[in-house]
Amino acid sequence: MKKLLLSLIIFSCCCSAVYGQELQVSGSRKAVRTSGDVGAVLLSVAGLTAILIEKDWEGLKQGVFSGATTLGVTFALKYLVKKERPDHSDFHSFPSMHTSVSFTAAAFIQRRYGWKWGIPAYVVSTYVGWSRVYGKKHDWIDVATGALIGTASSYIFTRPFARKHDLTLSPIAGDGHCGIYASLKF
Repeated sequence: MKKLLLSLIIFSCCCSAVYGQELQVSGSRKAVRTSGDVGAVLLSVAGLTAILIEKDWEGLKQGVFSGATTLGVTFALKYLVKKERPDHSDFHSFPSMHTSVSFTAAAFIQRRYGWKWGIPAYVVSTYVGWSRVYGKKHDWIDVATGALIGTASSYIFTRPFARKHDLTLSPIAGDGHCGIYASLKF
């Protein structure tokens, strides 16, 4: 129960960081920016859902470290660099928080649960980054740096989830070479 509560608190912090900026554009730019907001939150929810379905408490811990590192580095850079946004709304453009949060979630999903789930997550993350540029909240350097921070945080703290497959080294068919095989655990 404590782990679930901690997850929900961290998720709330991520959501408040994502929705902390007001929308001041109209038409298609507003729609794209809003859909990017949804994508950033959706990826965090997807990662948390996978953790809860699998009862992957080690993954929860790894995700918390990844997310906390991403938020800490991104907030620190925003307040140290003080780069003006393309829409001139404030001086917190560098790096993109939406992009760093979404790439943290995508890299976590990919590292922990594999490329089958990672590829769609990275596609959504890329869309989130593009939406921030199109919505005039960031330029490409902000988005690229956010993606780098998020991906690096997850790659530092996240290890593959191998509960169902025990990967071990063993000789193959007596030929003296070592190979990798998977023995299923039921």
